[in-house]
Amino acid sequence: MPFMESVSDLSPASLDRFDTIIDVRSPAEFEDDHLPGAISLPVLSNAERARVGTIYKQESPFRANRIGAAIVARNIAHHLDTALVDKPKSWRPLVYCWRGGMRSNAMGTILSSVGWPVGVVKGGYKSWRREVVAGLECDEPLLPVRLIDGQTGTGKSALLLAIERAGGQVIDLEGLARHRGSAFGDFADEGQPAQRLFETEIWRRLRAFDPERPLFVEAESALVGRRRVPRRLWRSMLAAPRIELRAPVAARATYLQAAYADIIEDAHRLNASLDKLTALQSKETVAEWKAMAAERKFTDLAAELIREHYDPLYARSRKRRDDLPMKVVDLEAITPALLDLAARQLVA
Repeated sequence: MPFMESVSDLSPASLDRFDTIIDVRSPAEFEDDHLPGAISLPVLSNAERARVGTIYKQESPFRANRIGAAIVARNIAHHLDTALVDKPKSWRPLVYCWRGGMRSNAMGTILSSVGWPVGVVKGGYKSWRREVVAGLECDEPLLPVRLIDGQTGTGKSALLLAIERAGGQVIDLEGLARHRGSAFGDFADEGQPAQRLFETEIWRRLRAFDPERPLFVEAESALVGRRRVPRRLWRSMLAAPRIELRAPVAARATYLQAAYADIIEDAHRLNASLDKLTALQSKETVAEWKAMAAERKFTDLAAELIREHYDPLYARSRKRRDDLPMKVVDLEAITPALLDLAARQLVA
């Protein structure tokens, strides 16, 4: 007899019992957010979901259900012939849709009829979303954050990666948000993830961390690009002790030229980023910086931006905090070897 397990426990240990997590929602729903590690096998495409929804509202629920059932059956058959064709008898999938209703039960019923031991998420994606919100939008308990702070170009993001290599616990907000947190922050080849997906990735990492060990996070504003840092993490960052990186301007300018090589090689993106600075700098100053870029004096441009724009911004932001750093890391140069050494010392 076909058997489907109703799964309400979405802890890492519970999810690890399954070989594959299958999101049967539309591709647009999947892109907005999904359970960690899930694959997309939609039973309705974006267009099909919109069509069935329109029939449901404008004609009748019965006709929508009949048409939708036929489409769902065809799509599940396609998945059985393609993505699932080589799955062994012992394969154990976990299926979910939006609310744990018709779409996941249709897929689960057919998969269990084949003979696979199937789990269906009780309450669907909404159950997962409630867990994420409960874990990230609360005030307590605060997380054991250590802020990696310092002026622009001191290698904060690179130090985070070095800390992770050294075995430390890290939340890389810029990496997860796919944004470098400044006017030059966007990545040309990819947009930012949806806010929900950004939060899911943070929550996935937090659930795996040891709460008794420090969690290293780069000092950011409440927004990384257009993505909001969740309340619990943000409050933890505000209360966290700071580890401050310091380096000479020349070393920072050299580092920035390498770190932002993708923007430097795209004159249109570089000029567009410089234009964003006119809210705080005169048009004449920005024009001078554009001229330096046109002459490919990128190290000089980086040094000018540090001295005239970013260091004054940093000084003003520091005035709003009267705490001294718990540790100062002085770097004569921003090199992998020196960053790895600093990381090992911080983790130890």
